[in-house]
Amino acid sequence: MSISKIHARQIFDSRGNPTVEVDLYTEKGRFRASVPSGASTGVHEAVELRDGDKNNYVGKGVSKAVANVNDVIAPALIKSGLKVTAQKDIDDFLIKLDGTPNKGKLGANAILGVSLAVAYAGAAEKGVPLYKHIADLAGIKPPFVLPTPAFNVINGGSHAGNKLAFQEFMLLPTGATSFTEAMKFGTETYHTLKKVISAKYGIDAVNVGDEGGFAPNVSGAEESLELLTEAIKKAGYEGKIKIALDVASSEFYKDGKYDLDFKNPNSDPTKWISGKELADLYLGYIKKYPIISIEDPFDQDDWEAWTHFTSQSSIQIVGDDLTVTNPLRIKTAIEKKACNGLLLKVNQIGTISESIQAAQLSQSDGWGVMISHRSGETENTVIADVAVGLGVGQIKTGAPARSERVAKYNELLRIENLLENPPMRATRVFPRVSRPPLC
Repeated sequence: MSISKIHARQIFDSRGNPTVEVDLYTEKGRFRASVPSGASTGVHEAVELRDGDKNNYVGKGVSKAVANVNDVIAPALIKSGLKVTAQKDIDDFLIKLDGTPNKGKLGANAILGVSLAVAYAGAAEKGVPLYKHIADLAGIKPPFVLPTPAFNVINGGSHAGNKLAFQEFMLLPTGATSFTEAMKFGTETYHTLKKVISAKYGIDAVNVGDEGGFAPNVSGAEESLELLTEAIKKAGYEGKIKIALDVASSEFYKDGKYDLDFKNPNSDPTKWISGKELADLYLGYIKKYPIISIEDPFDQDDWEAWTHFTSQSSIQIVGDDLTVTNPLRIKTAIEKKACNGLLLKVNQIGTISESIQAAQLSQSDGWGVMISHRSGETENTVIADVAVGLGVGQIKTGAPARSERVAKYNELLRIENLLENPPMRATRVFPRVSRPPLC
């Protein structure tokens, strides 16, 4: 079925910044998608087109991207007559229409809004759930896998106003036997953590950051890890919940070194540490705490440090700013043996088809893949379907708090419920792992 109309508008994300929403119409009806936005973004990401007019939305308006959908993409795509079920053909058409290597002409936010809306329309045309349509596009057969959620429960870095350099401290309920049980483990531990933090730092310390995690004014990573292990134990899930970190170290990489006090304007350069010293710090944490995954432990271009650490570590090392869901960057990381996991963010690359390609390329080298939200989110739940459709077994979409985060978890609960009903009763598989699956 062909597209009859496409219309984009400016809406707002969870941080109150403008973003793009796209409505796409076929004879089946209207299909709507919205685009997220990151705070700590890698320099190699596809271009998020912003207006740059400081007098409007402090330069963050997206009227140019909206106009590119309405005035450039819509007429060209409708004229092409491409069917909404032909996702890759449409995504390739959009990439060619842009004509730049990083989607800098039309904007990845304009292109992604259309690509996502097409995916919804394609699923409706086939009469299947979106996760099933994505699985078909990727050539993946049932049984479907519900992902292990990674709950970001302590926020630091660019996501919070505390002193903490590391951006995310996450809980992974790897001992759960279903997604429903994983949500129980995670939410109970989250509420226990709130009590632990409130008792130790006061009630104002349980205010939340961009992704719903708490942002206590801890002295550093080790203090945060102590809080997590205490909360896990008090909640009764010792051994059933593991810990993951997103360091987002590109945020504090300066002159070839790492400044763990980067939020302090008077940071002492003599205390900045090398990549090797930072690796040793991680290895110490891994020995002491139940850490099974570390994301972006080093700067996005500090390849030497990545390769050294991955060779020394037995846990999952995830590339985010390093790989930016880009097959070319992933190939380089594979060649350099720089990591063994991919963080997949659809807005880093800009289309559903390229996201599928990135996941499959990573898995071909034995990597794990974790689907991810962005810190500036919308109520759109597409990443829940992507996680199930691609069968990657891991998703992070914030704490079990703030409705734009919980929306994704709730959608996964609905999918789990659907898969337990005939005729797909036996197709749900929840991974029981002692570490994230390196697929």
